[in-house]
Amino acid sequence: MNPTRLTLTLALLLTAPAAHAQTAAPQTTSPLPAPLSTSLTVPGDLRPDAPELAARGQYAVGVRTLNLVNPGQLDIVNARDGAVPTYDRPLTVEVWYPTAGRSGSGLTTYSDVLGSAPDKPFLTRGRANRAAPALKGEAFPLVILSHGYAGSRVLMTYLAENLASKGYVVAAIDHTDSTHGNRAAFASTLLNRALDDNFVISEMARLGAPGSGSPLSGVVNADQTAIVGYSMGGYGALNAAGAGFGPQMLPLVPGGALAQRQAGNYTPDPRIKAVVAMAPWGGDAAVRGIGVNFGGKYGFWEDVGLQNLKVPTLFIVGDRDDVSWYEGGVKPLFENAVNAERYMLVYQNALHNVAPNPAPAESFASFSDYMHYAEPAWDSARLNNLNQHFVTAFLNLKLKGDQSAAEYLNVPVPISNNAKYSRNADGTPKADDTYWKGFKDRTARGMELYRLMPKQ
Repeated sequence: MNPTRLTLTLALLLTAPAAHAQTAAPQTTSPLPAPLSTSLTVPGDLRPDAPELAARGQYAVGVRTLNLVNPGQLDIVNARDGAVPTYDRPLTVEVWYPTAGRSGSGLTTYSDVLGSAPDKPFLTRGRANRAAPALKGEAFPLVILSHGYAGSRVLMTYLAENLASKGYVVAAIDHTDSTHGNRAAFASTLLNRALDDNFVISEMARLGAPGSGSPLSGVVNADQTAIVGYSMGGYGALNAAGAGFGPQMLPLVPGGALAQRQAGNYTPDPRIKAVVAMAPWGGDAAVRGIGVNFGGKYGFWEDVGLQNLKVPTLFIVGDRDDVSWYEGGVKPLFENAVNAERYMLVYQNALHNVAPNPAPAESFASFSDYMHYAEPAWDSARLNNLNQHFVTAFLNLKLKGDQSAAEYLNVPVPISNNAKYSRNADGTPKADDTYWKGFKDRTARGMELYRLMPKQ
Protein backbone atom coordinates (compact mmCIF):
# COMPACT_ATOMS: atom_id res chain seq x y z
CA MET A 1 0.00 0.00 0.00
CA ASN A 2 1.44 3.39 -0.99
CA PRO A 3 1.64 5.54 2.22
CA THR A 4 1.32 8.79 0.30
CA ARG A 5 -1.77 7.57 -1.53
CA LEU A 6 -3.27 6.20 1.69
CA THR A 7 -2.73 9.50 3.51
CA LEU A 8 -4.36 11.44 0.68
CA THR A 9 -7.26 9.00 0.45
CA LEU A 10 -7.97 9.17 4.18
CA ALA A 11 -7.83 12.95 4.14
CA LEU A 12 -10.40 13.05 1.37
CA LEU A 13 -12.68 10.51 3.02
CA LEU A 14 -12.57 12.28 6.36
CA THR A 15 -13.25 15.78 5.07
CA ALA A 16 -14.81 15.81 1.62
CA PRO A 17 -18.37 15.04 0.56
CA ALA A 18 -18.66 12.04 -1.72
CA ALA A 19 -20.46 12.24 -5.02
CA HIS A 20 -22.35 9.02 -4.83
CA ALA A 21 -25.99 9.02 -3.84
CA GLN A 22 -28.78 11.10 -2.51
CA THR A 23 -29.93 14.40 -0.94
CA ALA A 24 -30.54 16.28 2.36
CA ALA A 25 -32.07 16.26 5.76
CA PRO A 26 -35.72 17.20 6.04
CA GLN A 27 -36.33 19.06 9.27
CA THR A 28 -40.00 19.96 9.37
CA THR A 29 -43.37 19.06 7.96
CA SER A 30 -46.27 21.39 7.37
CA PRO A 31 -49.93 21.10 6.46
CA LEU A 32 -50.73 21.00 2.78
CA PRO A 33 -51.67 24.56 1.84
CA ALA A 34 -54.18 23.68 -0.87
CA PRO A 35 -56.39 20.74 -1.91
CA LEU A 36 -54.40 17.93 -3.45
CA SER A 37 -55.01 17.10 -7.07
CA THR A 38 -55.78 13.52 -8.04
CA SER A 39 -53.31 13.82 -10.92
CA LEU A 40 -49.75 12.50 -10.78
CA THR A 41 -48.52 15.12 -8.34
CA VAL A 42 -47.73 12.81 -5.44
CA PRO A 43 -44.74 10.44 -5.55
CA GLY A 44 -46.03 6.90 -5.81
CA ASP A 45 -49.31 7.62 -7.54
CA LEU A 46 -50.01 5.14 -10.31
CA ARG A 47 -49.31 5.67 -13.96
CA PRO A 48 -51.73 3.86 -16.30
CA ASP A 49 -49.00 1.35 -17.13
CA ALA A 50 -48.16 0.53 -13.50
CA PRO A 51 -47.82 -3.20 -12.73
CA GLU A 52 -50.33 -4.91 -10.48
CA LEU A 53 -48.61 -4.75 -7.09
CA ALA A 54 -47.73 -1.06 -7.40
CA ALA A 55 -51.23 -0.10 -6.25
CA ARG A 56 -51.73 1.09 -2.69
CA GLY A 57 -52.94 -1.49 -0.22
CA GLN A 58 -56.05 -1.67 1.91
CA TYR A 59 -54.98 0.72 4.69
CA ALA A 60 -54.90 4.45 5.10
CA VAL A 61 -51.49 5.63 6.27
CA GLY A 62 -50.43 7.54 9.36
CA VAL A 63 -47.06 9.23 9.73
CA ARG A 64 -45.13 10.76 12.63
CA THR A 65 -41.59 11.95 13.34
CA LEU A 66 -39.39 10.46 16.06
CA ASN A 67 -36.28 12.08 17.49
CA LEU A 68 -34.03 9.30 18.76
CA VAL A 69 -30.61 9.42 20.43
CA ASN A 70 -28.07 6.60 20.38
CA PRO A 71 -25.80 7.26 23.38
CA GLY A 72 -22.05 6.78 23.55
CA GLN A 73 -21.29 6.50 19.85
CA LEU A 74 -17.91 7.18 18.24
CA ASP A 75 -17.68 10.78 16.99
CA ILE A 76 -15.81 10.15 13.74
CA VAL A 77 -16.29 13.73 12.52
CA ASN A 78 -14.27 15.07 15.43
CA ALA A 79 -11.56 12.41 15.44
CA ARG A 80 -8.06 13.87 15.70
CA ASP A 81 -4.68 12.11 15.46
CA GLY A 82 -6.26 8.70 15.84
CA ALA A 83 -8.20 9.62 18.96
CA VAL A 84 -11.96 9.23 18.56
CA PRO A 85 -14.23 10.89 21.16
CA THR A 86 -17.76 9.69 21.86
CA TYR A 87 -21.08 11.51 21.69
CA ASP A 88 -24.81 10.93 21.86
CA ARG A 89 -25.75 10.42 18.22
CA PRO A 90 -29.07 12.03 17.19
CA LEU A 91 -31.25 10.30 14.59
CA THR A 92 -34.47 11.72 13.20
CA VAL A 93 -36.78 8.97 11.99
CA GLU A 94 -39.99 9.26 9.96
CA VAL A 95 -42.42 6.42 10.64
CA TRP A 96 -45.37 5.39 8.46
CA TYR A 97 -47.94 2.85 9.64
CA PRO A 98 -51.49 1.63 8.93
CA THR A 99 -54.27 3.77 10.34
CA ALA A 100 -58.06 3.79 10.09
CA GLY A 101 -59.64 5.29 6.99
CA ARG A 102 -59.83 4.89 3.24
CA SER A 103 -56.76 3.73 1.35
CA GLY A 104 -55.09 6.70 -0.36
CA SER A 105 -56.75 9.27 1.87
CA GLY A 106 -54.74 11.75 3.88
CA LEU A 107 -52.80 14.86 2.96
CA THR A 108 -49.41 15.91 4.22
CA THR A 109 -46.12 17.36 3.08
CA TYR A 110 -42.52 16.36 3.72
CA SER A 111 -39.75 18.94 3.94
CA ASP A 112 -36.30 18.47 2.45
CA VAL A 113 -33.51 20.65 1.05
CA LEU A 114 -31.47 20.56 -2.13
CA GLY A 115 -27.81 19.68 -1.94
CA SER A 116 -26.88 23.08 -3.34
CA ALA A 117 -29.16 25.00 -0.96
CA PRO A 118 -29.32 23.38 2.49
CA ASP A 119 -30.86 26.56 3.93
CA LYS A 120 -33.83 26.51 1.52
CA PRO A 121 -36.41 23.78 2.15
CA PHE A 122 -38.85 22.45 -0.43
CA LEU A 123 -41.97 20.37 0.11
CA THR A 124 -43.00 17.00 -1.28
CA ARG A 125 -46.66 16.04 -1.15
CA GLY A 126 -47.85 12.84 0.42
CA ARG A 127 -51.02 10.83 1.02
CA ALA A 128 -50.70 10.19 4.75
CA ASN A 129 -52.29 11.51 7.95
CA ARG A 130 -49.89 13.34 10.24
CA ALA A 131 -49.91 11.89 13.79
CA ALA A 132 -52.99 9.75 13.13
CA PRO A 133 -53.54 6.92 15.64
CA ALA A 134 -51.97 3.64 14.60
CA LEU A 135 -54.37 0.84 13.74
CA LYS A 136 -54.51 -1.48 16.76
CA GLY A 137 -55.07 -5.20 16.95
CA GLU A 138 -52.16 -6.41 14.81
CA ALA A 139 -48.38 -6.14 14.91
CA PHE A 140 -47.07 -5.37 11.42
CA PRO A 141 -43.66 -6.32 9.99
CA LEU A 142 -41.01 -3.62 10.22
CA VAL A 143 -39.18 -2.06 7.27
CA ILE A 144 -36.10 0.12 7.84
CA LEU A 145 -35.60 2.60 4.99
CA SER A 146 -32.04 3.91 4.53
CA HIS A 147 -31.13 6.71 2.12
CA GLY A 148 -27.95 7.38 0.12
CA TYR A 149 -25.09 9.84 0.68
CA ALA A 150 -26.25 12.48 0.77
CA GLY A 151 -29.97 11.88 1.20
CA SER A 152 -32.84 12.13 3.63
CA ARG A 153 -35.53 10.18 5.37
CA VAL A 154 -38.12 11.48 2.88
CA LEU A 155 -36.16 10.65 -0.27
CA MET A 156 -38.39 7.62 -0.98
CA THR A 157 -41.80 8.61 0.35
CA TYR A 158 -43.43 6.90 -2.64
CA LEU A 159 -42.23 3.55 -1.31
CA ALA A 160 -42.72 4.27 2.39
CA GLU A 161 -46.38 5.25 2.03
CA ASN A 162 -47.04 2.38 -0.35
CA LEU A 163 -45.65 -0.28 1.98
CA ALA A 164 -47.44 1.16 5.01
CA SER A 165 -50.73 0.94 3.11
CA LYS A 166 -50.05 -2.79 2.67
CA GLY A 167 -49.54 -3.57 6.34
CA TYR A 168 -45.96 -2.64 7.16
CA VAL A 169 -44.48 -0.21 9.65
CA VAL A 170 -41.80 1.76 7.78
CA ALA A 171 -39.08 3.65 9.65
CA ALA A 172 -36.92 5.92 7.47
CA ILE A 173 -33.74 7.25 9.05
CA ASP A 174 -32.01 10.60 8.66
CA HIS A 175 -28.46 9.28 8.96
CA THR A 176 -26.55 12.00 10.83
CA ASP A 177 -23.54 13.37 8.87
CA SER A 178 -25.05 11.94 5.71
CA THR A 179 -28.10 14.08 4.85
CA HIS A 180 -28.54 16.91 2.39
CA GLY A 181 -28.57 19.32 5.30
CA ASN A 182 -25.70 17.99 7.43
CA ARG A 183 -23.34 16.12 5.13
CA ALA A 184 -19.99 15.64 6.87
CA ALA A 185 -16.99 13.30 6.91
CA PHE A 186 -17.62 10.30 4.70
CA ALA A 187 -15.86 8.05 7.22
CA SER A 188 -18.78 8.63 9.59
CA THR A 189 -21.12 7.18 6.99
CA LEU A 190 -18.84 4.20 6.43
CA LEU A 191 -19.02 3.28 10.11
CA ASN A 192 -22.50 4.33 11.15
CA ARG A 193 -24.86 3.01 8.48
CA ALA A 194 -25.28 -0.50 9.86
CA LEU A 195 -25.07 0.76 13.45
CA ASP A 196 -27.92 3.21 12.82
CA ASP A 197 -30.01 0.43 11.26
CA ASN A 198 -29.45 -1.86 14.24
CA PHE A 199 -30.24 0.87 16.77
CA VAL A 200 -33.48 1.88 15.04
CA ILE A 201 -34.63 -1.74 14.84
CA SER A 202 -34.19 -2.02 18.60
CA GLU A 203 -35.89 1.32 19.25
CA MET A 204 -38.84 0.39 17.05
CA ALA A 205 -39.12 -2.92 18.90
CA ARG A 206 -39.11 -1.06 22.23
CA LEU A 207 -41.66 1.56 21.14
CA GLY A 208 -43.81 -1.02 19.38
CA ALA A 209 -43.99 -3.43 22.28
CA PRO A 210 -47.39 -3.82 23.98
CA GLY A 211 -47.63 -1.53 26.99
CA SER A 212 -44.76 0.74 25.94
CA GLY A 213 -46.89 3.87 26.23
CA SER A 214 -45.79 4.90 22.73
CA PRO A 215 -48.32 5.74 19.98
CA LEU A 216 -46.80 2.73 18.20
CA SER A 217 -47.42 0.35 21.10
CA GLY A 218 -48.55 -3.08 19.94
CA VAL A 219 -48.29 -2.42 16.21
CA VAL A 220 -44.63 -3.27 15.40
CA ASN A 221 -43.40 -6.81 14.78
CA ALA A 222 -39.65 -6.17 14.78
CA ASP A 223 -38.98 -9.93 14.72
CA GLN A 224 -39.93 -9.72 11.05
CA THR A 225 -37.71 -6.89 9.80
CA ALA A 226 -36.41 -5.96 6.36
CA ILE A 227 -33.87 -3.25 5.55
CA VAL A 228 -34.41 -1.39 2.29
CA GLY A 229 -31.29 0.62 1.49
CA TYR A 230 -30.31 2.81 -1.44
CA SER A 231 -26.68 3.39 -2.45
CA MET A 232 -24.87 3.91 0.90
CA GLY A 233 -28.09 2.65 2.46
CA GLY A 234 -27.60 -0.57 0.50
CA TYR A 235 -23.99 -0.76 1.68
CA GLY A 236 -25.16 -0.50 5.28
CA ALA A 237 -28.05 -2.93 4.79
CA LEU A 238 -25.78 -5.66 3.43
CA ASN A 239 -23.39 -5.19 6.36
CA ALA A 240 -26.17 -5.12 8.95
CA ALA A 241 -27.54 -8.38 7.55
CA GLY A 242 -24.20 -10.17 7.83
CA ALA A 243 -21.90 -9.16 4.94
CA GLY A 244 -18.86 -8.23 7.03
CA PHE A 245 -16.17 -6.03 5.53
CA GLY A 246 -12.69 -7.17 4.55
CA PRO A 247 -9.67 -6.19 6.67
CA GLN A 248 -8.22 -4.00 3.92
CA MET A 249 -10.93 -1.41 4.49
CA LEU A 250 -10.16 -0.72 8.15
CA PRO A 251 -7.83 2.27 7.48
CA LEU A 252 -10.73 4.23 6.02
CA VAL A 253 -12.20 5.00 9.46
CA PRO A 254 -10.12 6.54 12.29
CA GLY A 255 -9.09 4.52 15.31
CA GLY A 256 -9.67 1.18 13.59
CA ALA A 257 -13.38 1.64 14.37
CA LEU A 258 -14.52 -0.20 11.25
CA ALA A 259 -13.13 -3.43 12.71
CA GLN A 260 -16.40 -3.90 14.57
CA ARG A 261 -18.10 -4.35 11.17
CA GLN A 262 -15.42 -6.72 9.84
CA ALA A 263 -16.29 -10.26 8.82
CA GLY A 264 -16.12 -12.54 11.86
CA ASN A 265 -16.30 -9.72 14.42
CA TYR A 266 -20.06 -9.43 14.85
CA THR A 267 -23.30 -11.38 14.66
CA PRO A 268 -26.10 -9.88 12.58
CA ASP A 269 -29.37 -9.06 14.30
CA PRO A 270 -31.52 -12.20 13.87
CA ARG A 271 -34.62 -10.03 13.51
CA ILE A 272 -33.43 -9.02 10.02
CA LYS A 273 -35.18 -11.45 7.71
CA ALA A 274 -34.71 -9.77 4.31
CA VAL A 275 -32.76 -7.03 2.50
CA VAL A 276 -33.56 -4.89 -0.51
CA ALA A 277 -30.29 -3.39 -1.76
CA MET A 278 -31.01 -0.67 -4.32
CA ALA A 279 -27.85 0.27 -6.24
CA PRO A 280 -25.75 -0.67 -3.18
CA TRP A 281 -22.41 1.12 -3.03
CA GLY A 282 -19.15 -0.51 -1.96
CA GLY A 283 -18.26 -2.95 -4.74
CA ASP A 284 -14.82 -3.01 -6.30
CA ALA A 285 -15.48 -0.58 -9.16
CA ALA A 286 -17.25 1.86 -6.82
CA VAL A 287 -14.36 1.86 -4.34
CA ARG A 288 -11.80 2.35 -7.07
CA GLY A 289 -13.94 5.16 -8.42
CA ILE A 290 -13.18 7.26 -5.33
CA GLY A 291 -9.46 6.59 -5.51
CA VAL A 292 -9.15 3.68 -3.09
CA ASN A 293 -6.86 1.02 -4.55
CA PHE A 294 -6.56 -1.39 -1.62
CA GLY A 295 -10.04 -2.87 -1.47
CA GLY A 296 -10.96 -6.51 -1.14
CA LYS A 297 -11.95 -8.85 -3.95
CA TYR A 298 -15.36 -7.15 -4.10
CA GLY A 299 -14.43 -3.72 -2.79
CA PHE A 300 -15.46 -3.65 0.87
CA TRP A 301 -16.02 -7.39 0.81
CA GLU A 302 -14.07 -10.62 0.44
CA ASP A 303 -15.64 -14.02 -0.22
CA VAL A 304 -15.97 -14.74 3.50
CA GLY A 305 -17.87 -11.51 4.07
CA LEU A 306 -20.38 -12.09 1.29
CA GLN A 307 -20.80 -15.68 2.42
CA ASN A 308 -22.02 -14.39 5.79
CA LEU A 309 -25.03 -12.80 4.07
CA LYS A 310 -27.67 -15.49 4.56
CA VAL A 311 -31.02 -13.69 4.44
CA PRO A 312 -33.02 -13.36 1.21
CA THR A 313 -31.84 -10.31 -0.73
CA LEU A 314 -33.27 -8.37 -3.64
CA PHE A 315 -30.73 -6.30 -5.56
CA ILE A 316 -32.08 -3.49 -7.77
CA VAL A 317 -29.65 -1.77 -10.14
CA GLY A 318 -29.30 0.03 -13.46
CA ASP A 319 -26.97 -1.66 -15.92
CA ARG A 320 -25.34 1.72 -16.62
CA ASP A 321 -24.87 2.67 -12.98
CA ASP A 322 -21.91 5.05 -12.87
CA VAL A 323 -21.67 5.35 -9.06
CA SER A 324 -22.13 1.85 -7.62
CA TRP A 325 -21.51 0.26 -11.03
CA TYR A 326 -23.10 -2.88 -12.42
CA GLU A 327 -20.24 -4.90 -13.92
CA GLY A 328 -17.52 -4.88 -11.27
CA GLY A 329 -19.96 -3.45 -8.73
CA VAL A 330 -23.42 -4.78 -7.88
CA LYS A 331 -23.49 -7.81 -10.18
CA PRO A 332 -20.53 -9.54 -8.45
CA LEU A 333 -22.17 -8.96 -5.06
CA PHE A 334 -25.32 -10.67 -6.34
CA GLU A 335 -23.36 -13.55 -7.85
CA ASN A 336 -21.08 -14.22 -4.87
CA ALA A 337 -23.41 -13.91 -1.86
CA VAL A 338 -23.67 -17.66 -2.28
CA ASN A 339 -25.40 -18.51 1.01
CA ALA A 340 -28.41 -16.27 0.41
CA GLU A 341 -31.41 -16.68 -1.81
CA ARG A 342 -31.13 -13.57 -3.98
CA TYR A 343 -32.84 -11.79 -6.81
CA MET A 344 -31.47 -9.09 -9.07
CA LEU A 345 -33.77 -6.66 -10.89
CA VAL A 346 -31.91 -4.78 -13.62
CA TYR A 347 -33.20 -1.64 -15.30
CA GLN A 348 -31.66 -1.47 -18.75
CA ASN A 349 -29.91 1.83 -19.55
CA ALA A 350 -30.53 3.20 -16.06
CA LEU A 351 -27.79 5.00 -14.15
CA HIS A 352 -27.64 5.24 -10.35
CA ASN A 353 -30.89 7.03 -9.48
CA VAL A 354 -33.24 4.06 -9.62
CA ALA A 355 -34.66 4.60 -6.13
CA PRO A 356 -35.61 8.22 -5.21
CA ASN A 357 -38.77 10.24 -5.61
CA PRO A 358 -39.03 12.19 -8.88
CA ALA A 359 -36.93 15.35 -9.04
CA PRO A 360 -38.70 18.25 -7.32
CA ALA A 361 -39.48 21.31 -9.42
CA GLU A 362 -37.08 23.30 -7.22
CA SER A 363 -34.20 21.25 -8.63
CA PHE A 364 -34.84 22.21 -12.24
CA ALA A 365 -32.67 25.33 -12.06
CA SER A 366 -29.58 23.27 -11.19
CA PHE A 367 -28.35 20.44 -13.40
CA SER A 368 -26.50 18.74 -10.52
CA ASP A 369 -29.52 18.96 -8.20
CA TYR A 370 -31.82 17.64 -10.92
CA MET A 371 -29.46 14.76 -11.76
CA HIS A 372 -29.39 13.80 -8.10
CA TYR A 373 -32.89 12.39 -8.71
CA ALA A 374 -33.44 11.93 -12.44
CA GLU A 375 -32.73 9.11 -14.86
CA PRO A 376 -32.13 10.21 -18.48
CA ALA A 377 -33.52 7.01 -20.02
CA TRP A 378 -36.38 6.43 -17.59
CA ASP A 379 -39.34 8.34 -16.19
CA SER A 380 -38.92 8.42 -12.41
CA ALA A 381 -42.63 7.87 -11.76
CA ARG A 382 -42.38 4.71 -13.83
CA LEU A 383 -39.39 3.50 -11.80
CA ASN A 384 -41.28 4.30 -8.60
CA ASN A 385 -44.21 2.11 -9.69
CA LEU A 386 -41.90 -0.73 -10.70
CA ASN A 387 -40.09 -0.59 -7.36
CA GLN A 388 -43.41 -0.60 -5.50
CA HIS A 389 -44.44 -3.72 -7.43
CA PHE A 390 -41.28 -5.76 -6.97
CA VAL A 391 -40.48 -4.71 -3.40
CA THR A 392 -44.06 -5.55 -2.41
CA ALA A 393 -43.77 -9.01 -3.97
CA PHE A 394 -40.43 -9.65 -2.25
CA LEU A 395 -41.45 -8.44 1.21
CA ASN A 396 -44.85 -10.13 1.07
CA LEU A 397 -43.05 -13.37 0.28
CA LYS A 398 -40.21 -13.08 2.80
CA LEU A 399 -41.81 -11.21 5.72
CA LYS A 400 -45.44 -12.31 5.44
CA GLY A 401 -45.01 -15.76 3.94
CA ASP A 402 -47.36 -15.04 1.04
CA GLN A 403 -46.32 -17.78 -1.37
CA SER A 404 -48.45 -16.36 -4.17
CA ALA A 405 -46.04 -13.41 -4.31
CA ALA A 406 -43.34 -15.73 -5.69
CA GLU A 407 -45.10 -15.73 -9.06
CA TYR A 408 -44.19 -12.06 -9.54
CA LEU A 409 -40.50 -12.77 -8.90
CA ASN A 410 -39.89 -16.15 -10.53
CA VAL A 411 -40.48 -14.88 -14.05
CA PRO A 412 -40.67 -17.32 -17.03
CA VAL A 413 -37.92 -15.52 -18.97
CA PRO A 414 -35.32 -13.27 -17.34
CA ILE A 415 -35.25 -10.55 -20.00
CA SER A 416 -38.62 -8.82 -20.16
CA ASN A 417 -38.23 -7.82 -23.82
CA ASN A 418 -38.14 -11.52 -24.71
CA ALA A 419 -41.40 -12.34 -22.89
CA LYS A 420 -44.39 -13.26 -25.04
CA TYR A 421 -47.87 -11.97 -24.28
CA SER A 422 -50.28 -14.68 -25.48
CA ARG A 423 -53.79 -14.71 -24.06
CA ASN A 424 -57.17 -16.21 -24.76
CA ALA A 425 -60.20 -14.02 -25.34
CA ASP A 426 -61.08 -14.23 -21.64
CA GLY A 427 -57.62 -13.02 -20.66
CA THR A 428 -56.25 -16.35 -19.44
CA PRO A 429 -52.72 -17.26 -20.58
CA LYS A 430 -52.21 -19.61 -23.49
CA ALA A 431 -49.66 -22.40 -23.30
CA ASP A 432 -46.97 -20.33 -24.99
CA ASP A 433 -47.46 -17.22 -22.77
CA THR A 434 -44.25 -16.16 -20.98
CA TYR A 435 -45.23 -12.65 -19.94
CA TRP A 436 -44.22 -11.34 -16.52
CA LYS A 437 -47.05 -11.69 -14.04
CA GLY A 438 -48.76 -8.45 -13.10
CA PHE A 439 -47.81 -6.55 -16.26
CA LYS A 440 -50.24 -5.39 -18.92
CA ASP A 441 -49.55 -6.10 -22.57
CA ARG A 442 -46.68 -3.98 -23.98
CA THR A 443 -45.55 -2.77 -20.53
CA ALA A 444 -42.92 -5.34 -19.47
CA ARG A 445 -40.03 -3.63 -21.23
CA GLY A 446 -36.46 -2.71 -20.42
CA MET A 447 -36.01 -4.99 -17.41
CA GLU A 448 -34.16 -8.13 -16.41
CA LEU A 449 -34.86 -10.27 -13.35
CA TYR A 450 -32.60 -13.07 -12.13
CA ARG A 451 -32.76 -15.48 -9.21
CA LEU A 452 -29.97 -17.49 -7.56
CA MET A 453 -30.49 -19.97 -4.75
CA PRO A 454 -28.10 -20.55 -1.84
CA LYS A 455 -25.49 -23.23 -2.39
CA GLN A 456 -26.23 -26.57 -0.81
